[in-house]
Amino acid sequence: MKLLVGKESFIQYLQFEKRLSKHTLVAYSNDVVQFFKYLETTYEIKTIDEINHTIVRSWIVSLMEKDITPRSVNRKITTLKTLYKYLIRQGIVTDNPMLKILSPKTSKRLPVFVEKDKMDMLLDVVDFGEDEDGVRNKLIIELFYATGMRLSELINLKQADINMFELQMKVLGKRNKERIIPFNREIKNTIEIYISTKKEQPNVFLFEGKKGKKLNPETVYAVVKSYLSQVTTIDKRSPHVLRHTFATHMLNNGADLNAIKELLGHVNLQATQIYTHNTVEKLKNIHKQAHPKA
Repeated sequence: MKLLVGKESFIQYLQFEKRLSKHTLVAYSNDVVQFFKYLETTYEIKTIDEINHTIVRSWIVSLMEKDITPRSVNRKITTLKTLYKYLIRQGIVTDNPMLKILSPKTSKRLPVFVEKDKMDMLLDVVDFGEDEDGVRNKLIIELFYATGMRLSELINLKQADINMFELQMKVLGKRNKERIIPFNREIKNTIEIYISTKKEQPNVFLFEGKKGKKLNPETVYAVVKSYLSQVTTIDKRSPHVLRHTFATHMLNNGADLNAIKELLGHVNLQATQIYTHNTVEKLKNIHKQAHPKA
């Protein structure tokens, strides 16, 4: 039984049944190929039946010796666990070496976000310009901050998915899960101005690049980084930082955690709870500065 047996059907299973994103599919596929290459070069293993938990552990150790972060190592372990569940389900193997594998501990990283006064400055003071690119760039920033949507959701946003009367839009999130996000009249006005300034009206997607294709994600990254650089010195200046900013500011202003979960499109509440840590840290700093005995 060859090592790569079932790889293609495994990826198809992840794509069509688990509905993982294209980015995640590429990562899982690379993890599997990297693992099997290690087996062939280090142990000269040719069949999947020869793999045991000791060999898997040696691969994990080799990754950590290369200074690969625990977070990345855990992702690769998750890939193998998912692979073996699939192989057992298909009857390709009977033993699961991953049952004896423990993931290395990772330190919790607090989400990086932009302070409210910096966002106010960006949206109210910074000059975006009144031409098509300027209005487009401001709308990109406003949508990320006002809705918390992901980069992939923004570039896939279709004009037909925007209900200007109900002030809500439909986005397609991870695993092709649709959700409805409300927006305010200010966003509505910016959308209307953007569409009116476009030389070519949107055909399908709200943001379109050349020949009516969806806007390139690299372009969106460059826009966000350029404008965030004008108001903040934080290391990360990406669309995802604006998503974190949306969630953190919502929570700081009293929004219910479950409501934020739904707006972000998280599958479970645990993914959303990380934003509470920022709130706790803020309270700690206020207490330290204000309390006489702190």
